[in-house]
Amino acid sequence: MTDTQSGYQPLARRLTDAGHDLAAIERALAAFAVETPSWGYGDSGTRFGVFPQPGRPRDVFEKIADAAEVHRLTGTAPAVAFHFPWDAVDNLGELSEQLAESGLRAGAVNPNLFQDPDYKLGSLTNPDARIRRKAVDHLLDCVRIAAELGSTAQSLWLADGTNYAGQDDLRARRDRLQEGLAEYYGALPAEQELLVEYKFFEPAFYATDIGDWGSALLLCQALGERARVLVDLGHHAQGVNVEQIVATLAREGRLGGFHFNNRKYADDDLIVGSVNPLELFLIFAELGAGASELPRLTIDQSHNIEAKVEAMVLSVLNLQETYAKSLLIDRAALAQAQREGDVLRGHEIVLDAYSTDVRPVCAKVREELGAAADPIGELRASGYAERMARRRAGAPADERHATAPAGLGVTE
Repeated sequence: MTDTQSGYQPLARRLTDAGHDLAAIERALAAFAVETPSWGYGDSGTRFGVFPQPGRPRDVFEKIADAAEVHRLTGTAPAVAFHFPWDAVDNLGELSEQLAESGLRAGAVNPNLFQDPDYKLGSLTNPDARIRRKAVDHLLDCVRIAAELGSTAQSLWLADGTNYAGQDDLRARRDRLQEGLAEYYGALPAEQELLVEYKFFEPAFYATDIGDWGSALLLCQALGERARVLVDLGHHAQGVNVEQIVATLAREGRLGGFHFNNRKYADDDLIVGSVNPLELFLIFAELGAGASELPRLTIDQSHNIEAKVEAMVLSVLNLQETYAKSLLIDRAALAQAQREGDVLRGHEIVLDAYSTDVRPVCAKVREELGAAADPIGELRASGYAERMARRRAGAPADERHATAPAGLGVTE
């Protein structure tokens, strides 16, 4: 009997005895999918500096290779989210071919409207019509890129905002934003949706143009049915009930997806589930409270001190296990406790699921998908990081591909 089987058998008996449909849980886990971010594989850092790592990808093609390794080990990361112009190449066909050869597909396309010096006072909200036009043109180019790559989503985060009262007219900025987004949304082909992200501060500290979920929701409602809100777990003040935001947006049919990370103070992009695993579980609990399918799930982390591929694998495992726990909530018993006003019984039902060690069932499902029962152990034993460090040391990236610098100290 393998280690996976020895751990799985008692868990399977316990779950079956408790009335759970184990086969249905395993099917849901097998279908579970997470996008990993191209920008999470390259060098990154803080506003104080970038921290190079041995073996870091030198271009987007090597990022895809790392993403393929994460998917090989976990069986749950079949898509790569891209950021443009960071991932710009001379030939998008080559990028599509590399994805297909690696067993991956294109995830959401993320336009960059925050690094060009022209955007110092905003992009879509800038007082200068020329700069607004430049920003919209980039968004339209990303629509074209997504169509060529087979991507079905635009994922937009704006750094736009103001630092001083009187710096700009807040109403005028909202009007400019709506005008630019309307042109962007109007250019989307039928197979693409627009995910609008929000952030309550940074880099602007007086007023952020899309500062909260309500502001993002109003924009989406004005745009159309294929505009939805994207929730980044790091983009909230301490104490905000993110799972309640999830429930509200899901109820309105406007929950478009997540950027998963974790935070200690704000948007510090720690490994998802590393600081507040209960919050992550409660978010998945809300997703399973009535949704027929999960929204788009994307890891948005730039690991500064952690080994890149290993950190990404761990992030995917945390999501797998948290999702599995959420599937164990006894919804019928929970609904009854809620109807009866039994406060602690409802709380206990939720915590019972959260406290279950689901690692054996996750390992079994991974093995059945052809992935690894112990992805971290297999990654370390494989020597992948050491091989990439040797292969990518010194030599420049393939000059055929015009890529952005791999070392970027800015994350969303």
